Amino acid sequence: MKESPNSSADTADVINRHPHRIQIVLNRPQRVKPPGTLADAVRVTASPNLTAVLDEMEQMIGLKKVKKVMYDIYALLRINKERTKQELKVEKQVFHMIFKGNPGTGKTTVARIFGRIFKEMGILSKGHLIEVERADLVGEFIGHTAQKTRELVKKAMGGILFVDEAYSLARGGEKDFGKEAIDCLTKALEDHQNDFICILAGYHDEMDSFMELNPGLPSRFPIQLSFEDYSIDELMEISELIVKNKQYQLTPPAKEKLKEHIAKSRNDPFCSNFSNARFIRNAIEDAIRQQAVRLLAVNAPTRDELLQLAAEDFVFRQ
Repeated sequence: MKESPNSSADTADVINRHPHRIQIVLNRPQRVKPPGTLADAVRVTASPNLTAVLDEMEQMIGLKKVKKVMYDIYALLRINKERTKQELKVEKQVFHMIFKGNPGTGKTTVARIFGRIFKEMGILSKGHLIEVERADLVGEFIGHTAQKTRELVKKAMGGILFVDEAYSLARGGEKDFGKEAIDCLTKALEDHQNDFICILAGYHDEMDSFMELNPGLPSRFPIQLSFEDYSIDELMEISELIVKNKQYQLTPPAKEKLKEHIAKSRNDPFCSNFSNARFIRNAIEDAIRQQAVRLLAVNAPTRDELLQLAAEDFVFRQ
């Protein structure tokens, strides 16, 4: 029943007329709406700094499975703390990872954000990213590879060592120094445990073959994430985000032309590794240069002219 506006005054009047009457007031607790998603549940208990970095991760387009893994890790860490309070057994976790996917699917960007998230979670002391490839690890003579690899591991302490195109370390055969780099990395994983996190990245098929050639690696890299190609709609969202950050706008005809070109390129049977977001970024940067050339003929371009990327600015070379 809805309370009348004068109910408080009426109650006070009753108390004055009957001072010895016992008044019972029932206050029903407000219902707290449970978190709707795993991300919402994490935010209820996460620190402000961690929440800020998680929000930055959430703003990345797509990558649902990748994001879920990070929320799973947070949930595990939090529950392990509760188990420790109750003097229950807690298994030590290993967070070394394999990232598999085509170029431009966000592997390096995610690794950089993961480093910051792990820092806020207390897993890493620094959270920085050291990005390397074969040339950075493999030396030119016996012993040189181990030295280079150890130096890079040292730089990565407290953060993430991200090895791009890691499968290339196994391409030279048994006598190649790449095998020495793998052995040195494997030893570092054992010696330093979670003092740093190692992420090996590369194409799907190549990374699968690489892991099969090294039977000891799968157990040392328990988290394997697949970065799928973006859909056409997701790539268009990425294009909108890129132009917005660069303070440009796409005209409707420009959007249509770009979308048609994305579809054509993705379905091209001769294009084996479509570069996803990198493809979009390159197309937009090229269009910005074309716009600059076009506007040279305009004496005093307006603000709108400076902002807008037109369809004619997208010149796709075959």
